[in-house]
Amino acid sequence: MITLTQLEYVLAVDRLRNFGKAAKATFVTQPTLSMQLKKLEDDLGFPLFDRTKKPILPTEAGKAFISQARVVVDEWKRLSLVGSKQEGKELAGELRIAVIPTLAPYWIPLFLDEFAKAYPKVQLRIDELQTSQIIAALDSDAIDAGLLVTPLGNKAFQETPIFYEPFYLWVRKDHELASHSRIGEGDLDGSQIWLLNEGHCFRNQMIQICSLSKKKTILKNVVFESGNLETLKRLVEGSGGYTLIPQLALPERVPKNIDVKAFRKPIPSREVSLVYRRLQWKTPLIEAFRKVLDHSVPAELRALAKRDLEVVGID
Repeated sequence: MITLTQLEYVLAVDRLRNFGKAAKATFVTQPTLSMQLKKLEDDLGFPLFDRTKKPILPTEAGKAFISQARVVVDEWKRLSLVGSKQEGKELAGELRIAVIPTLAPYWIPLFLDEFAKAYPKVQLRIDELQTSQIIAALDSDAIDAGLLVTPLGNKAFQETPIFYEPFYLWVRKDHELASHSRIGEGDLDGSQIWLLNEGHCFRNQMIQICSLSKKKTILKNVVFESGNLETLKRLVEGSGGYTLIPQLALPERVPKNIDVKAFRKPIPSREVSLVYRRLQWKTPLIEAFRKVLDHSVPAELRALAKRDLEVVGID
């Protein structure tokens, strides 16, 4: 007979890929966890994990079993939560969130205090991860939800758009583009642009907006790509050229030698969403988090008309 405890052990090993770490996470000794998993595998008639791999990996049969086990455990936890809601208990528990780097420093400060004060019994854990890492963490149940740019095109996930954020051109005043009152996408030939490095979805959006056919760079003997928007801004300020900046990353005070240029309509923009697995037992916590996110969106972003925007994909 398969027990719920055995399923939780299986999910812990799948998430952490290590028996010792899984035992610690589930508050049992490693021998106890190993014994229960061996008993489960004997009952099933096939191994769930390939123990010769480092880190431990699920077998092909194990992958199918783990996928269904996650559904069962989620539904059980959801059922347990129903009683708490009926008793009118205050929301409590752990909510694990990940945010992409081009959002984290600008948006987290807008919602963090409000959520902490509104839900004091919820332990909010936030990690900063790239899009591919967030998707993998959602798949493995390492996090409950992610704040990232959509659409992802993954039917396993629920995507709830929170706001649409326009892009701006961050350009030094001695660059020819600084003479334009507004920028058209055709004005950008891809030369003299500072880019984020591989793995950032915003890099892919930059490449789509700007043609990168020209090879001209800002400094002839330097090739540099950053993982940080603030670094790109400083590079433009010091070495020339230009980059693209989402609206939340614009500072209150712009350096004297920098111009910030808006795009002509339709304005290239990104769709920022709260993303989580469709089968998610923490839905009440996620819904409470979403309401705080909605409230934290700056008024100038709320006022934007979607018809004036062009959402740029991330592929």
